[in-house]
Amino acid sequence: MRILPMGQHAVLVEVDSLDAAVALRARLEATRPPGVVDLVPAARTVLVRVDPARVPLAAVRSWVAGATTDAAAAATADAPLVELEVGYDGADLAETAELLGVSADELVRAHAAAEWTVAFTGFAPGFGYLISPDWTFDVPRLPSPRTRVPRGAVGLAAGFTGAYPRDTPGGWRLIGTTSAALFDPDAASPVLLSPGTRVRFRPVAPGGRTAAAPSGGRAATAPSDNETAAAPSDNETAAAPSGSARAPRPGAPGLQVLEPGLLATVQDLGRAGSASWGVAGSGALDRGALRTANRLLGNPEDAAAVEVTMGAFRAVALRDLWFAVTGAWGPIRLDGRERDPYEAHPWPAGAQLQLDWFDAGARAYLAVRGGIDAAPVLGSRASDVLAGIGRPPLRAGDALPVGAEPADAIPVAVVAPWGAPHDDEIEVALAPGPRADWFAASALSVLYEAVWTVTTDADRVGMRLDGPALARTRTDELPSEGMVPGALQVPPSGRPTILLADGPVTGGYPVLAVATDAALDLLAQARPGARVRFRHARPA
Repeated sequence: MRILPMGQHAVLVEVDSLDAAVALRARLEATRPPGVVDLVPAARTVLVRVDPARVPLAAVRSWVAGATTDAAAAATADAPLVELEVGYDGADLAETAELLGVSADELVRAHAAAEWTVAFTGFAPGFGYLISPDWTFDVPRLPSPRTRVPRGAVGLAAGFTGAYPRDTPGGWRLIGTTSAALFDPDAASPVLLSPGTRVRFRPVAPGGRTAAAPSGGRAATAPSDNETAAAPSDNETAAAPSGSARAPRPGAPGLQVLEPGLLATVQDLGRAGSASWGVAGSGALDRGALRTANRLLGNPEDAAAVEVTMGAFRAVALRDLWFAVTGAWGPIRLDGRERDPYEAHPWPAGAQLQLDWFDAGARAYLAVRGGIDAAPVLGSRASDVLAGIGRPPLRAGDALPVGAEPADAIPVAVVAPWGAPHDDEIEVALAPGPRADWFAASALSVLYEAVWTVTTDADRVGMRLDGPALARTRTDELPSEGMVPGALQVPPSGRPTILLADGPVTGGYPVLAVATDAALDLLAQARPGARVRFRHARPA
C-alpha cells in the first residue's frame, strides 16, 4: 500500500488489486471522519479528498494508514442488495458468447448466477463497474466504440459488467437491457448502484418491467424521459404582471436571455461530496469572481449566477432587479449606456443588459440580487456540461427565475478592489501529483521551465496546453483512478491537460502535478493563446 500526493487537499491510496481497493473503500467508509469530502474508489486506488478547514491532510494520512491494516477483512455481507431484472436481448450477446467459447444461454446463466459488487463508479453519473468472484470471463471491448449506447443497456468489458444510466458513447459488449432508474438526481439516493452495493441480475422476457430492490436498495423503477433537472417551461418566458404592488414570489421569472453568446450556464459554488457516484463538483470556474458579485449585491456568497464565456450575452429584465458583473473584462451596456463592472446597479423591468465580447479574461459572472433560482440537483444549482446535470446551457428565449430578496442590504461601497484580469500570461502554482515516477527526470524540469500556451481545446471540462513533450518512462496503460480539479494529466503525446470543474471524476492518464485551489480561478480566465508558467506551490 502506498499513500500518494494528489495536490494540497487529497491523497491517492494505491493497493495491489481491485479486490483490495474494494475492501479498502469499505473500511474507510465505515470509519470516515468529519471533513473527508469524497472517497472515490477505482481499479487499484481510493482517492481521499478533504476539506482543509475541517481536517488537516496529515491527520487524514494517519487515519488512512491505520484503516488499511485490516482492510482485507472489511465486511460486505451487510451491504445493500439490489436485484435488477434484465432482458437478455443485447446486440452483442451471440457474438460475445462465441468469442468466449460458450453458448448464449450459458453466458446468460453465468451472468445471472453470479453475485456482483459495485467496485467503483465513473464514466457517467450512476455508471457502476461491477465485479464478481464467480465471473471468470475476460471480455474484450468492441474494436470500435458505438457512438450511442442506449440507456439501460447492460454490457461486459474485461472482467466487469455494468449498465448504462443514460444514452452515451461506449465500447462495452451489450448483452441485455434493464429499465431500472440507475441515476435519478431528484431521488434521496440518486445513484442506485453506489460503491459497495451487491447486485444480482434476474432474467426476464425482453421488455419486462424491473422490480424494486428487495433489501436496502432504492426502488429500481424506470426513469422519466428527462434524467436531469427540468428546464423551465416555455410559459416561464412571459413577463411578470405589471402594476402589481405585491412583491414577486420567490422563483418567479426575473430575466430572459436574448442571446447566450458562446456558452452561458447557471453556476453556484458546486456540489461537493458526489464524486463517488461519478458526479463532478462543477460550479463556477472563477469562484472568487462569483463570491465578489454576490457580496456586491448582499447575496449569500454561494448564490447562483450566470457564467458567461467570452461575452456576446444579452438579457432583458422581466421585473425590477439589481445586478453586478465581475470576472472577465469587457463593455457592459444597460439600454445602450455603459455600466461599470464590480458595482451593483439597478436593472429596471424591460431594460436590456448587454455584455459585449470580452477584452480580457474568459468568463464573467452576471449576478442578480436574490440569485438565480434554478432547480437544485444534488444540493447545487450548478450546470455540469459533461454529465448533463442541472439546467442545460442557456438558449435564446430562456427565462431565469430569481430568488427571494436576501436579508443583507446592498453594500454602500465597493466590497473589494478590482482591475482587469491579466490573461496574456499567468503563473500557476503546482503541488505534487501521484505519478511523477511515470516520467523521466527531465520532465519536471521541462514542466517548470517551459512557457505553455492555452489551446483552443479549452472548456469547463479541461484545458489542453501546447508546449514541449513531457517524456514518460512508462508507456503501459494506467488503470483508471480518482481525479480532482486542477489535475495535470499527461497523455501519450506528452502535452498536458488540466482538468477543471466539470472534468471526469476518474481518469486513465498519469497525473504529474495538481494546480492549487487558488490557481484554479486564474486558469478560469485564461483565454486560448494565453501563456502559462508553472511554479512550485509552497507546502500546505
